[in-house]
Amino acid sequence: MSNSGSWLQNLTIPFVLLEITNKARWVGIAAFAAIVPVMLLGPVAGNVADRFDRRHVLIVSSLASAVPALGLWAAWTAGVRSPTTIVAIAAVGGVMNGFTIPTWQSFIPLLVPVKDLPSAISLNSLQFNIARAVGPVVGGAFIATIGPGWAFLTNGISYLAVFAALLIVNPGQVRASGQQRGIIQGFVEALRYIRSQPGIVVAIGVAIAVAGLGYPVVSFIVVFAKQVYDVGPLAVGLLSMLLGLGSVLAAPLVTGSLGDIPRATMIRWGLPSYGAAVMLFGGSTETVQGSIGIVLVGFGFLAIVATSNVAVQSIVAERIRGRVMATRIMAFTGAFPIGSLVQTSLADRFGPRPIVFGAGTLILIIGAGLASRPDLLARLDDPTDES
Repeated sequence: MSNSGSWLQNLTIPFVLLEITNKARWVGIAAFAAIVPVMLLGPVAGNVADRFDRRHVLIVSSLASAVPALGLWAAWTAGVRSPTTIVAIAAVGGVMNGFTIPTWQSFIPLLVPVKDLPSAISLNSLQFNIARAVGPVVGGAFIATIGPGWAFLTNGISYLAVFAALLIVNPGQVRASGQQRGIIQGFVEALRYIRSQPGIVVAIGVAIAVAGLGYPVVSFIVVFAKQVYDVGPLAVGLLSMLLGLGSVLAAPLVTGSLGDIPRATMIRWGLPSYGAAVMLFGGSTETVQGSIGIVLVGFGFLAIVATSNVAVQSIVAERIRGRVMATRIMAFTGAFPIGSLVQTSLADRFGPRPIVFGAGTLILIIGAGLASRPDLLARLDDPTDES
């Protein structure tokens, strides 16, 4: 439920910023401010995830995450319309996510047998994207009818569902690693470990390409809706919903319902296809073409990101899982705000269509280049490190 609330807020913040400023770069600035703390806190968060009971960390972080969401509600209700204030509060939420995301990623494998790990990771990605389908629709309806303040309030309340779910989880299922290394030493060890695992290096590299070039589509949906399609907030919500819908449609592919597809095969075909989908959306001039492009972008996004995530989780040794996952998240979350900020700033000067189309072209080129190295792609299917 909290994911739905988060996506509700993720639609509302760029919408109100665009309404206040009419500048696409503020959308990028908000994404940058909310995500950069996740990247910067990676070494600390990974160490925390490996050292402490992950369930307890998630309980605290879920309650703390409600504070900035409620802060946005209070500020908007009080009549605050400063883009700087909105971005600053969003950045506080990013700090909370900095601890939540790597801990959650490290927590999931503790709840299922090893053989079920790929399905569990894919299902986690699926629920995230179902929320991405539901949240924006609700957000668009809220903005169009009762106002953005209610969207912020709903997100704040939604964290209570996470808190309740974590209280129900049987503590006996959770294994703490008892890692006692210092933060810097632990982070350096994680980097060295990643370098020793080519499959993890490839998976993280793919995630960086998707995050920096393709994921900014999330921010551009609002920009395209206002500046290209000229539609209202409800339509913005529906367009954002299509991104989640596309991911849901990809679920049978990544959960194994259509057969056990090698991870190398998924990336070989998925990355160039994802680039073509981003190009289709970027080249759109009306909602029908844009809608088709958005659905395909969502489909490709889940297929690639879930596959790369499963590769890392399947290969990494348990003793260092938290720090490695935090490093992967740092790479992904670092690439996204930088890509979003650069692309939205360029969009203010050259228009959004050529910028998004160009980003899709670069993904297509990277995908084609990687497909020409089957030996490298094959490392995505490396076995689990038992060391």
